[in-house]
Amino acid sequence: MNNALKGITVVAVEQAVAAPYASSRLADAGARVIKVERPEGDFARNYDKLVKGQSAYFVWLNRGKESLCLDLTNEEDRSLLDAIITEADVFIQNLKPGSMKKLGFGSAGLRERHPRLITCDISGFGDGGALSHLKAYDLIVQAETGLCAITGTSHGPARVGVSVCDISAGMTAHNAILQALFHRERTGEGTSIHVSLFDAVADWMNVPVLQFEHSAYHTARAGVNHPSLAPYGAYRCADGKDVIFSVQNDREWVNFCAKFLKRPELTRQPGFADNMDRLGNRDNLDEIVSRRFAQLSSADAMHELEAAGLAYGRLNQIEDVSQHPHIRRVPVPTPEGIVNMIAPAAIFDGQIPAEFRSVPALGAHSTTIRDEFLPSSGQ
Repeated sequence: MNNALKGITVVAVEQAVAAPYASSRLADAGARVIKVERPEGDFARNYDKLVKGQSAYFVWLNRGKESLCLDLTNEEDRSLLDAIITEADVFIQNLKPGSMKKLGFGSAGLRERHPRLITCDISGFGDGGALSHLKAYDLIVQAETGLCAITGTSHGPARVGVSVCDISAGMTAHNAILQALFHRERTGEGTSIHVSLFDAVADWMNVPVLQFEHSAYHTARAGVNHPSLAPYGAYRCADGKDVIFSVQNDREWVNFCAKFLKRPELTRQPGFADNMDRLGNRDNLDEIVSRRFAQLSSADAMHELEAAGLAYGRLNQIEDVSQHPHIRRVPVPTPEGIVNMIAPAAIFDGQIPAEFRSVPALGAHSTTIRDEFLPSSGQ
């Protein structure tokens, strides 16, 4: 399936994370992705120098692409971009709202000129509304959507530890582009797609918002405990290691009380009988549960949880994840050598792709692309 989109050409005037995420997944599927960068490059190239002297973000999100450096204030470079888009199937951009329109590449105009073209505009707050004119980065959107407010501990809010708004928007855009390609296959018509970081994560906020609007229930910051299910969270064992486990339904609660806590009488006691009771009585519940975990090593606790039919896991650190036996790795060529990256999640027909195309050096394909689309410019 890594050639499912072979023959599809994607032009991506992109930077940072959201659009590169979407286009990288199209490249993984075999699409030709022409990444248009400023002469100085996508600024994500310089986020850090921690992966063989390269940015971890850039290495992660730009494999399999062709790098074309353009100065879009230059007429010849705009002509080149126009020539490429004429031959393209998909156009993606996530520059500051209005920037591409000022340069003559607004999605509405492109769709008028190229009815089969699929355009995808990714922004912080969308094309309409009070905040649509603002630049927006991941943490700003985490804060605006209320995600920070429900993340963290009782001591204060926190940022989700990865760029979840960018990634969510990129995933949403990727899904929408595939949907639009299928629509075009059936109808011959392109589509105009708009995705904002705000909308992508606001959708994920439906549960706490619905709970508040219909029951005035406030999702409390609960650290590594679940805000609306109990018991569900991390507990310290006798060896100092933390184990996370979950009770999701009444059957699991009965098994947990009988087989792990060794207190079957607790099952129907007032304050413990159902999830809402347990949430209101969480301090007392956690005291009972913590006492039991403190009697066991983490290995013994996990053994007993598994015997009781309950879900459990370790509260791993990054160094643990790096060596995790369940992690799948794929080798990806970069300008500075092979990087063994965590593999994409989807597995098709039981097959993990044997290889991925290289992460491009800045402007690595500029000359060949110019010669291909504007051959007279080299004369």
